[in-house]
Amino acid sequence: MKSYLKACLFLSLSTLTLATRPWGMTALNVRGGGSGIQEKEVKDEKVKGPCTLILIRHGESEWNVSNKFTGWYDCPLSEKGISEVKQAGLLLNEAGIKPDIAHTSYLQRAIKTLQLVQEETGTMWIPTSKAWQLNERHYGGLTGMDKVETVEKHGAEQVLIWRRSYDIPPPPVLADSPFHPKNDPRYAHLEFPEEFTETLATTLDRVLPYFLNNIVPDLKRGKTVIVAAHGNSLRALVKHLDGVDEDTIVNLNIPTGIPLVYHLDENMNVIPSDNGIAPLRGEYLGNQEEVRARIEGVQNQTKK
Repeated sequence: MKSYLKACLFLSLSTLTLATRPWGMTALNVRGGGSGIQEKEVKDEKVKGPCTLILIRHGESEWNVSNKFTGWYDCPLSEKGISEVKQAGLLLNEAGIKPDIAHTSYLQRAIKTLQLVQEETGTMWIPTSKAWQLNERHYGGLTGMDKVETVEKHGAEQVLIWRRSYDIPPPPVLADSPFHPKNDPRYAHLEFPEEFTETLATTLDRVLPYFLNNIVPDLKRGKTVIVAAHGNSLRALVKHLDGVDEDTIVNLNIPTGIPLVYHLDENMNVIPSDNGIAPLRGEYLGNQEEVRARIEGVQNQTKK
């Protein structure tokens, strides 16, 4: 009986309450005693002015150096790529832009890019989500092939169509290939066709719902969001943001390791930057001549 009374007294003094987190989890808060630290009440925040979206393609990867079709193959950054993304973090610092929330893909070159940018900007602690939907476009049967050799075999026109067309897929990868995602444990929760390949159109089909359902709510709460992803997943995203048509998107290239900053109004419409490089209305940070040179470098990857 005495132990029972002591327990009741303890509960009365402590005032145990259940607190519901905004993301649906419940945690036990003990008030009275302890360190005195309590979580602030989360209010329903709504953006009152322009919000900021930072897009960054991963730094140069080892397969960029080898000039291979990479897609979902999980290669690391090159030494140059590491240097590129560290510089990207410094550019964000110079611009006074610090992300509050981060999103990236399942691939290490994008994850490492984000981590290095966060390290430079002092934001390694911010909430970060990883999503397969932000992966690079899968290049199907072209994965691992040298781009110049592929041109020599199939012709420059055909390879350009495979690389940059909106809805014409390259040959598929077969289920017995190590490059088929069904053979990668990180995608065990997904189902794939036995013959798999992607176009920019099908990449958009997975990128856009993720953006609308997971990134836009962060922006509408007034958060500065950074998305570290890939050339084609970002091409898909800017197609939506800037209303780029299917003919123009063929010739649009995203350079590695340079922050592309968008400001959006409360309706999630892009506020055009005076420094945007058409057809994009966001602004690449840094030296604009260098930006243009790196864009041209992406375009010339299939040339000898």
